[in-house]
Amino acid sequence: MVHARVIPCLLMRNGGLVKTVKYKNARYVGDPINAVRIFNEKEVDELVFLDIGNPGVPAIPNFELLAEIASEAFMPFAYGGNIKSIEHVKRLYSLGVEKIVLNTAAADQPDLVSAAAALAGSSGVIVSIDVRRNWMGKYSVHVAGGTRDLKRDPVEYARAVEQLGAGEILLNAIDRDGTMEGYDLELIGRVCKAVSIPVVAAGGAAHLPDLRNAAGAGASGLAAGSMFVFHGKHRAVLITYPEYEELERLFK
Repeated sequence: MVHARVIPCLLMRNGGLVKTVKYKNARYVGDPINAVRIFNEKEVDELVFLDIGNPGVPAIPNFELLAEIASEAFMPFAYGGNIKSIEHVKRLYSLGVEKIVLNTAAADQPDLVSAAAALAGSSGVIVSIDVRRNWMGKYSVHVAGGTRDLKRDPVEYARAVEQLGAGEILLNAIDRDGTMEGYDLELIGRVCKAVSIPVVAAGGAAHLPDLRNAAGAGASGLAAGSMFVFHGKHRAVLITYPEYEELERLFK
């Protein structure tokens, strides 16, 4: 692989794949195992699964489904959602999950980031940072599916999670999620300049040039959801992924 990593980011709820717009209005788009088989054929670099659960309903990771995904996936994959303890982390690694993704847990239990990094190395720990602009245009980090404002600047927060041991940041622009209006390049640029660990951009990708623009802003990985599960102006569900040669030309 010579280009920036291009990563389908798949949301799950109740065992199915869904896609949201600005973290709301989850729409069912298919079965995760079928999606994995299609992405196997398309030889994707890696996958990210994020279980967004049901708001206000306590849950744990769906270990049975993740074991099935691990048995089907030819590529490495990361998983986030409902990870609340180091026991969860150990079990996920034992199932074959290459990287765990911490979001709300990283804010509420920062020691869990360090403990997971000590267990498997920083390269196995991603902290997902969800960011929204307020009415004055100021960025702020949110957790709990975008429902809780930490009132922390994403640059300061990114530096803090790097210090805790995160090996990678998944940077989500909530206002761009599912809109297919392009990545938030200003946000990507600010965070990438502040940390030395890889930053994977997410939120807003619709076309190949969007991937190139985010890489130009400093992202070492480009995550997308709608771009890889919807097709056409009516957003029909169709799983796609660029050919390797297309990506080579894009990043040349």
